[in-house]
Amino acid sequence: MAKLCAKGKAAAKRKFSVYPSAYANMYASGVCSGKITPGGKKGKRKKAMGGGMMDMPRASYKHGGSCKAMKGKGNAYGKNS
Repeated sequence: MAKLCAKGKAAAKRKFSVYPSAYANMYASGVCSGKITPGGKKGKRKKAMGGGMMDMPRASYKHGGSCKAMKGKGNAYGKNS
């Protein structure tokens, strides 16, 4: 079992309130191996074009939202269950 580097141990102590834990050790080992950047920020999420919801085609939702191919299937308390 290899020892953790000081940088990884310090980063884990800053991030987790309880350091000697499985999650903290896994984080510290990731920092030591270079897979995790301590204190790194997540990338900015981009919004959809126009900032709103995407429009779905209405053809598949005709007649009150039910699909004829799925009629009577998937009901837990139906005639076919």
